Amino acid sequence: MQPTRPVLTIFYHFDPWGRGIGGIDTLIRSQIKYAPRELDVRVVGAGGAGDKAGEWCHRDLHGREIRFLPLFIQQEANARRRVPNTLRYAFHLARRNPSRLDLASDFMHFHRVEPTLLARRWPGEKTLFIHLDIEQQLAVEVERNESRWRRFPAVYLALERASIGQFHQILSCNTSSIRFHQHLYPRLAGRFHFIRNCVDTEVHYPLDTAARERERQVLASNMGLHPDTRFILSAGRLEPVKDPLLLLRAFSQLNRPGTHLLIAGAGSMESVIRRQVSVLSLRARSTLLGALPPDRLANLQRVCSVLVLTSAYEGLPMVLLEALACGTPVVTTPSGECANVVGRGAGIVTRDCSEVSIVSALRRVLDDPREYPASTCTETASPFTASTVIRELFDEMLIRWRPRQC
Repeated sequence: MQPTRPVLTIFYHFDPWGRGIGGIDTLIRSQIKYAPRELDVRVVGAGGAGDKAGEWCHRDLHGREIRFLPLFIQQEANARRRVPNTLRYAFHLARRNPSRLDLASDFMHFHRVEPTLLARRWPGEKTLFIHLDIEQQLAVEVERNESRWRRFPAVYLALERASIGQFHQILSCNTSSIRFHQHLYPRLAGRFHFIRNCVDTEVHYPLDTAARERERQVLASNMGLHPDTRFILSAGRLEPVKDPLLLLRAFSQLNRPGTHLLIAGAGSMESVIRRQVSVLSLRARSTLLGALPPDRLANLQRVCSVLVLTSAYEGLPMVLLEALACGTPVVTTPSGECANVVGRGAGIVTRDCSEVSIVSALRRVLDDPREYPASTCTETASPFTASTVIRELFDEMLIRWRPRQC
């Protein structure tokens, strides 16, 4: 008799093989890559070109076979729509009748609360991942808040309250979010736990000093820039929460000849950003690169002088961990868990989300790079290594599963 393999089903509105950008997409891909081989991994997501909505298929991701069910076809993963993708996902999950989709699983992972109302009667151990500081997300002013729930926080909290009791554990990378939810749900306080976000160090790793300098010069040459050009990198979704306009205003005030701003990402603000680049006369000093695959982004993270984050709110940004793992210091606003990660020698957490604070921090890092050595950056990132963090998560799951088979 063949031994039973535990089944893990991941629910999230993304295409594991697509070009969608964002920390959750990256995290799930890493979880699949480093999941123990004894796990049967399945993904209920959103398909791309060539997929057939509503039908299971077998696909390969990172050298392992998974089962994939696209609920609907998502033409442009990085575009914002009137109906948010998470609600589209919940609608299609309900429409396709979950009882007929062969969703029976030992473990179920959810990365958004909206679809979980449908899962309340499903058997199996359920885990909810909370990726942001929800209290802050619902409170941030509208112009810097991409959440559609910002206008109806009471509705969101009612939805969360109706579904939260079904979860065996609720994992968050943000300590403030954990405290907020434990206060809201004191009877469930023991189910909320901190989990480290993680970085795949097989993709994100540093170069030695000579190789880093050589690759930086190659990048400058390929872009038609002076060989001594130093690069400042911003990477992520081009959305209000990331406040890319604050980044542009700060960079325009940075009086450092020979610096060039690279903006990697895609989103609803791309046209606004291009207009602002012209208004601020930054065309010769900045380049919009669009959405990049992980290996190309890692190449940039290895040779840039600094990564800058200007977010209004965060959980713990994956790109921050990636840059540190590549040996690159970080300048970040005091959002989410950033201040608890970026310590002395790995970068600067600004005093506030102002242009003055960002410019001051960038000048300090650029003027004295020896104060922010690659070795300190990689040491800071080492506790977040994906192979270790993910193995710990799944080992605990399997420990809980094995006695059930006796």
